[in-house]
Amino acid sequence: MIAAFATNDVEAVVTWNPLVSAILEEPGATKLFDSSDIPGEIIDLMVVNTETLDANPDFGKAMAGAWYELMGLMAAGDEDVLTAMAEASGTDLAGYQAQLASTEKIYDPADAVAFTSSAELPETMVSVAEFLFAKGILGEGAPSADFVGVEYPDGSVTGAANNVRFRFDTTYMQMAADGSL
Repeated sequence: MIAAFATNDVEAVVTWNPLVSAILEEPGATKLFDSSDIPGEIIDLMVVNTETLDANPDFGKAMAGAWYELMGLMAAGDEDVLTAMAEASGTDLAGYQAQLASTEKIYDPADAVAFTSSAELPETMVSVAEFLFAKGILGEGAPSADFVGVEYPDGSVTGAANNVRFRFDTTYMQMAADGSL
């Protein structure tokens, strides 16, 4: 993305940090929009295939445990962990800390359960589905924005109940919140 933006043929790019930070350092680069303009719509997630998770609940426990262990270290400002995360992200510690400052993180599993169980999440996902449909991102043949079903922790579904392709499940984050992983 950085190299593409530097060419005369490319006038705009859609990207993420740390790439966007480097691009914005280029003369003439202007940020038009970022995810802070749409809070709660671009969500950092850990996603696991439903069948895999059903067959291996210990995998879900291990992943949630590792996730929240890392979140705890990051929230505490563990410099070794943050430096490792920065390097894995292709930046340095200062660059990564700048990314974190502009990114809403849910470090506490109880807060994640509350976010995932909120009445606002289905509303947001309907809005996202409408945007995806309008832009042709749901795929060829998608007849409407509700073509894909999304299931929530209470069992409710937005979109097609017979085509659920995404599930928000609080099981393992609730276990982390309860200290029972």
